[in-house]
Amino acid sequence: MARDTIDGFTEGRFAAVRDVFEANLANGSDVGASFCATQDGEVVVDLWGGYADPAKTRPWTRDTIVNVYSTTKTMTALTALLLADRGELDFDAPVAKYWPEFAANGKAGVKVSHLMSHASGLSGWKEPITKQDLYDWEKATSLLAAQAPYWEPGTASGYHALTQGYLVGEVVRRITGKSLGTVFREEIAEPLGADFHIGLPASEDGRVAELIPPPPGQAVGDGEETELQANMSHNPGIDVGETRTRAWRGAEIPAAGGTGNARSIAEAHMILANGGVAKGKRFMSEAGCRKALELQIEGPDLILGFPQRFGLGFGLAGGLVPLPHPNSMFWGGYGGSLAIIDMDARTTFGYAMNRMAPTTTGDMRALGLVMAMWQALG
Repeated sequence: MARDTIDGFTEGRFAAVRDVFEANLANGSDVGASFCATQDGEVVVDLWGGYADPAKTRPWTRDTIVNVYSTTKTMTALTALLLADRGELDFDAPVAKYWPEFAANGKAGVKVSHLMSHASGLSGWKEPITKQDLYDWEKATSLLAAQAPYWEPGTASGYHALTQGYLVGEVVRRITGKSLGTVFREEIAEPLGADFHIGLPASEDGRVAELIPPPPGQAVGDGEETELQANMSHNPGIDVGETRTRAWRGAEIPAAGGTGNARSIAEAHMILANGGVAKGKRFMSEAGCRKALELQIEGPDLILGFPQRFGLGFGLAGGLVPLPHPNSMFWGGYGGSLAIIDMDARTTFGYAMNRMAPTTTGDMRALGLVMAMWQALG
């Protein structure tokens, strides 16, 4: 693929990052993608290129956005951290303090921190649900409030792939009277000018890239699974084609339904990387940002099947993704999107693409770009 299909810029010392980005497109690892990095609150790399559709008829432009699946969770966590910094949300409080119905079936002691760290025992719904039920906020949250946990809350993490957004989102709604997507938009995205949406307006549909599913037999739920894993991946099941519908894009699915690009991912997380300040505005205190780094749970994750270290809403250094500095955190989305925040280096990285790899936590396309950044940063 010719160099002229790549747009954007890299500061001089980061020229190698462009080479990696170009190689991902040239060798077919990526069809269309974006990568952005910030340092000390300034954008130092902002690249995009390739095509927004599998037929390669629509170029991926500066303003192309795409569903990033679980990278959305980082925005949900950021929203909760913002409310906690203002004293409106206490992570150590029982969920039932804000959402009384949640105390049902032995969950009176479940804390908000357990929701943030995938440790509440609610990795999926016990009742059979359909994908249409994901668009029914009241039903999705009421079922979770009524059911018993799958394991003793606080004793292990088990990735809450879809449920986390409804759980944290309902706590946010009970506190603010607004949906999580609304709070995120009003308090974070709009003041920052970050083009990330939890609930995309129909007016923006024309900018959305089409996701290309992982190869047959390699998607989530295609291999051997435990009962718990099968519940997460098949009730209601992940249909990548659904992301092309207005229903999915417009719904608020705060664990998996966010639409954005690398720039908006990197810009939103400048708040956390820079002690609460981004684009000249103070959003949070530095202490409020550092709350995210407080280890909540570590050990084998019951859903992901490998060891994980969770802070408040993010994976922490020492887990699956190699991070060079201790005060760093990350999370990625099904298919390969990725957000990394390094408080020590005051850097953020965002990657978003349309060709999905069979991964739930980032792959070598994003990590190769980030490694080239780290080398240049020294």
